[in-house]
Amino acid sequence: MRFMMLMIPGGYESAAPDTMPSAEAVQAMMKFNEELKKAGVLLALDGLHPPSSGARVSFKGGKPVVTDGPFAEVKEVLGGYWMLDVRSREEAIEWARRCPASENDVIEIRRVFEMTEFPEDVQKAAEGFGELKG
Repeated sequence: MRFMMLMIPGGYESAAPDTMPSAEAVQAMMKFNEELKKAGVLLALDGLHPPSSGARVSFKGGKPVVTDGPFAEVKEVLGGYWMLDVRSREEAIEWARRCPASENDVIEIRRVFEMTEFPEDVQKAAEGFGELKG
């Protein structure tokens, strides 16, 4: 089963565009990432720049509207993610518990849909999806 662990760092919603983690924080996170890889469960991972350097496209009235960051109404934002291939939700939770996150951080764990979970008509409508992913 694939699970995505989503890092929601406390305070990141108001971080300046040039905000960078400390070398100590990166070193601790690298140790954790290496443990994931060594265990054979890590499929992908990346960190994200703060939302103050991003943009959102909404579709009010069916027309795209672009809003540059930061986003005043946002209370929580993604700071990065890990994609894991584990045996169960419980195993994904156990990995999240081992993360060297700080006191104000949250990790959300979400299972990734597998095509085989969808009804046949949905699978047919999504033909070619696997090729899009590479």
